[in-house]
Amino acid sequence: MGSKYTKRYSDEYKRDAIELVRSSGRTVTTDVARELGISSESLRGWVKKARAAEAAGSAGPAGVSADARDE
Repeated sequence: MGSKYTKRYSDEYKRDAIELVRSSGRTVTTDVARELGISSESLRGWVKKARAAEAAGSAGPAGVSADARDE
């Protein structure tokens, strides 16, 4: 179990945050994480995980495949 101080974010929230990073062209640390009020390390991790999943052709951070997301 995680710490009582650990925030849990829904998969939908993570997908939206990742999309914001990708579509904005802004840096994770400087703008997007601050704007969303989340840890830059968390956001970096989500983006890295999503990129790795896409490169492998597998499901993204929410278990949704690239084909399903495109629909």
